[in-house]
Amino acid sequence: MRAARLIRMVLLLQSRPAMTAAELARELEVSERTVTRDAQALSEAGVPVYADRGRAGGYRLVGGYRTRLTGLDRGEAEALFLSGVPGALRDMGLQDAASAARLKVSAALLPSLRDASRTAAQRFHLDAPDWFREPKTPELLPTVAQAVWDDRRITARYRRGEEEVVRELEPYGLVLKAGVWYVCARVVGADSSPVHPVKPVHRVYRVDRFAAVDAGAGGRFERDGGFDLPAFWEERAAQFARSVLRAEVVVRLSEEGVRRLPHAVGPVPARAALEAVGAAADGDGRGWVTVTLPVESEEVAHTQLTALGPEVEVLAPEALRERFARDAERLAALYRP
Repeated sequence: MRAARLIRMVLLLQSRPAMTAAELARELEVSERTVTRDAQALSEAGVPVYADRGRAGGYRLVGGYRTRLTGLDRGEAEALFLSGVPGALRDMGLQDAASAARLKVSAALLPSLRDASRTAAQRFHLDAPDWFREPKTPELLPTVAQAVWDDRRITARYRRGEEEVVRELEPYGLVLKAGVWYVCARVVGADSSPVHPVKPVHRVYRVDRFAAVDAGAGGRFERDGGFDLPAFWEERAAQFARSVLRAEVVVRLSEEGVRRLPHAVGPVPARAALEAVGAAADGDGRGWVTVTLPVESEEVAHTQLTALGPEVEVLAPEALRERFARDAERLAALYRP
């Protein structure tokens, strides 16, 4: 632990002209007294650290000193590519590895480029969670993330409805979607057949539904080199979006209704409905269009289409049209003088 902190201290001093004891203590998350002891230990070990006293003082390295300890290990290199997603790094327990990687990169840069990480952070930031949703990190996410990095099998107890099932999984990758963590994994034994070998079956699990995860006894698995996580997720996400759209409603939309439809029902069903008609007017001279809209259910359609107010008219099914008619009567009664 102390050796890693000493290396980190050298890298910090190498990447900046000077740092005060307070600044080092804050970066290293130790006391100033510990910083003093660490500086003395480095000096005794041959690292030319010295301290300037006074208002402009601080710890420095003798000019021209360069450490050879800037090589990234695998974990740090992998974490560096995720450093634009600080919340995700923190959730997976990789913030320390990413911090060390950034320091090593900074120490290897020319002095004129060492502020690159700071200037980039001032200009770009990714906020993954959805609006109006309190992000909650699944308790078992770090364990699952470590298994993903190490290609290690896990035995997971998964909540499915009112019951719990046990699965032995080979976790291939993690996906953060709208503040929710998912693991894409192959179920061990689900696709094994000595007679008819088939392509590995990968499935998607919500990490917050894991009740327990054991990564100690599963051993390592051999990763399928052809597995493409982004492509797999894109395909499964599209399948899921289509699978929940089990019903249809017929509606008329004004021009404003057409514009607002994707925000009310989502881009996938809106695009499917509007592409089918090519946004052609239905002949009433007011620019309204008639579309068949795929929806999850009539109940969900009622909630979604209510947001469009007078910019939509439900034509079918009749039960849903009658429901909107009753809503309209109640609204008229509420706002009648």
